[in-house]
Amino acid sequence: MSSPFPFQITAAPAPVSPEYQFVIFADVGGLEDYYALFQHFGFGGTAASWVEHIETIIEEHQPGLLDEMEFVEGDHTFVAYASGQVAVDQFLACVLPFFDTLPHLQKYLSQADPDDFFA
Repeated sequence: MSSPFPFQITAAPAPVSPEYQFVIFADVGGLEDYYALFQHFGFGGTAASWVEHIETIIEEHQPGLLDEMEFVEGDHTFVAYASGQVAVDQFLACVLPFFDTLPHLQKYLSQADPDDFFA
C-alpha cells in the first residue's frame, strides 16, 4: 500500500470502545500548506473542517463506511476511529485520492461550495 499521508494509523488504545480497533489521525495544526489551501477556498482548515469534508466524501462515495467509523473533532488533530483493518483500507481508498497531495486537495476544494459546510 502507498503512504497514507497526511494520515497516520495506529491501534486504538485500550480505553476506546471495543468496537473500534484503529485510530486514523492527522496533525492538522502541523500541515500549514493544507490549512492555507482550505482558507484560500473559504473553508476553516481546522480538524472540524477536515471531519466535515471527509464525512461528505465518504457519504458520497462509500456511505456504508460511515457505520464503521467514529469521527472526533479536535483543535489541531483530525481523529477517526475505525472498526477494523477493512474499514481503514476503505477509508484510505476513499479519502486519499482527495487528500494525499496538495494538487488533489486543491481540485476537490475548488469544486466544493463553502456555503454547504459549517467549518
